[in-house]
Amino acid sequence: MKNRLFAPPSAEDLIQLLQAWRFWVLSGLMGALLGGLIYFLFPPDFRARATVVVDFNMEQAWQVDSDRELFYYLEREARKLEEVAWADATLAKVAEAGGVTLAELRGGILELSEPADGGWHFYASDPDPVRAERLAALWAEAFTAQVREGIQTAVALDAARQALEANPTDEALLAHIRELEAHSLGITPELQISPKQLTDLNPQRRVGLANYLFAGAIIFMTLSALVILLFGTGRRA
Repeated sequence: MKNRLFAPPSAEDLIQLLQAWRFWVLSGLMGALLGGLIYFLFPPDFRARATVVVDFNMEQAWQVDSDRELFYYLEREARKLEEVAWADATLAKVAEAGGVTLAELRGGILELSEPADGGWHFYASDPDPVRAERLAALWAEAFTAQVREGIQTAVALDAARQALEANPTDEALLAHIRELEAHSLGITPELQISPKQLTDLNPQRRVGLANYLFAGAIIFMTLSALVILLFGTGRRA
């Protein structure tokens, strides 16, 4: 038994196994059936996607000719918005309205996928498709509200700083600027944001049945082939 287990398969063993088309068909069917059974017994969560359009208005906000500097600016501003999306202030609104905790939201329920400039996609997963759709919409709405508030703060801060240039000793104005800076998100005033899809999100399973069938067939065929090569009765000890 020990020799059989550790002895390498011979070329004849491999050829016979490759030629055993009935084995591959049956093992593939068995694996697909097992994959389908697992899918129906332990179905994956539903996932919904809400979309928010973000326009950085780079031509107005960063007037340079260098593509490299524009790319740096775009990446920097996108990272700021990503921090806003995952901030406690944003997720707290989602948690309160959705009846979940911040830890659960960050633990895999929510996912963010965004290009730097364009549609930002907010995903939410849950066994209940209605709840998944609600969480995704809540997250997109909370993100939009936070960013718009940050834009308003940035506009007010720019106006206050311009006013300070004319009155550099105005203590009330200095205090107002410090207060705005404390609440600033560092967002450029030229940024524009608008929700694109918050309803009728059509939640789908995170993984489709076809993936389970295919993975089950491949895994079962591979394991069956290894078992035959390791413990095949036709090999001498």
